[in-house]
Amino acid sequence: MTEDQDLVRFSPWLTDVPEAAPQLEGAIDADVVVIGGGFAGLSSAIALRADGADVVVLEARRVGFGASGRNAGHLTPTIGKDLPTLAMLYSREKVSALIGFTETAISFVEGFIDQHAIACAYEPVGNVIAAVHPRQHAAIDKAARVAADFGIPGELLDSDAMERRGLPHAFTRGYFEPHGGVLDPARYLLGMRKVALDAGVKLYEDSRVLSIEDGARLVVSSDLGRVRAAHAAITTNAYTPQLRRPSSAGIRLQVQVFQTEPLSDTQLRDVGWGGREGIYTAHEVLESYRLTADNRILGGSKAVRVAYGAGAPPDVDAGCARLLQRTFYDRFPELRDVRVERHWGGPIFCSLDFLPALGFTGRRRNVVHAVAFNGHGIAHASYAGRAVADLIAGRDGPGRVLWGRRSIPVPPEPLRNWVTRALLAFFTRLDRRTDRVAHGRPRSASQQNKAAA
Repeated sequence: MTEDQDLVRFSPWLTDVPEAAPQLEGAIDADVVVIGGGFAGLSSAIALRADGADVVVLEARRVGFGASGRNAGHLTPTIGKDLPTLAMLYSREKVSALIGFTETAISFVEGFIDQHAIACAYEPVGNVIAAVHPRQHAAIDKAARVAADFGIPGELLDSDAMERRGLPHAFTRGYFEPHGGVLDPARYLLGMRKVALDAGVKLYEDSRVLSIEDGARLVVSSDLGRVRAAHAAITTNAYTPQLRRPSSAGIRLQVQVFQTEPLSDTQLRDVGWGGREGIYTAHEVLESYRLTADNRILGGSKAVRVAYGAGAPPDVDAGCARLLQRTFYDRFPELRDVRVERHWGGPIFCSLDFLPALGFTGRRRNVVHAVAFNGHGIAHASYAGRAVADLIAGRDGPGRVLWGRRSIPVPPEPLRNWVTRALLAFFTRLDRRTDRVAHGRPRSASQQNKAAA
């Protein structure tokens, strides 16, 4: 098996990857060394290069190997756990700043794709937070009220509005977020890779970082080489525990997704979904669904796993696959003859307050970190590069709302594992209660008439 075929094994998005960049060998110097070649790492390298810095990026495997090349491809304006929780925990001024950060991040991604003509199948169709049962309607309504209070564009969708939009029948109420959409995350990331290389960023793949030696000039060592630099940026997200800095930024969770075979024209007509909006549910541990460019349904999340310390569960778990597949057919009963073709998965990195962790690590303030994107990395990690460059340059910027905050430290093991498992078990029990009643819910008369037609 070639290395490129190995990447495809981890993610079906990675079907057309460029030749690997060289491995770091020997000693080199740079202004900034960026550790990690995902959305956050490459966006940081591009922003720093625009500031005139000599930038080196070290990627342990290949660009796209992590969550940036494996995710479901939803570009959403979500920040924090949800808007009502943000409004409850923080001042109005801070919530407005957080909303401004994420809205700017969405616009940044769209502008970057357009400016560099990145062919990543971006569809600016928005996303819908959807309920699967009336017991979730209150949460949808509350989110819509808070969004309206903060002037966020969106639309509350009652059952009639859901049907007018042609959204799948299983979803009974929703809140439509028009800003954002769906895309091919790997093609977007590989487009970012090309922009970085064209700008003069030095990329080294298969160059796993083993140590960071503090000093006025840092020494970052890999298997076969080392980089001496004035600053370092840690953008390793779910792989941060392996570096042990910052040690308490987040918790590594394992998420799994699937895709179906392509839907026929008849099957697409049966489902509806003419607007092709991304959908994620109002569960505590959400489900997500979207159509791909070749009309497959890609869905997942829901089943979240955790390992001890810096370890990782297998990317694909048979029990999770069965749950996701069963849930898919519950949500889309008209597609029971559609085959689920592929399951894959990977780690995400979540902070306890569900906000990205941006700031300095260490006493000398020459190591910056941008991690813990909580499953919303397309927007936040893409824009984090601007925040990293601002931090290193010592200037203000939209990222200040994140780097100027006090984050909640994650406890050490074994308490970390116990707390995470307890929270996941609690949320899962709540979701199962909703799913049990939703599964037996009869469809409306209009939905039954549509199905009969």
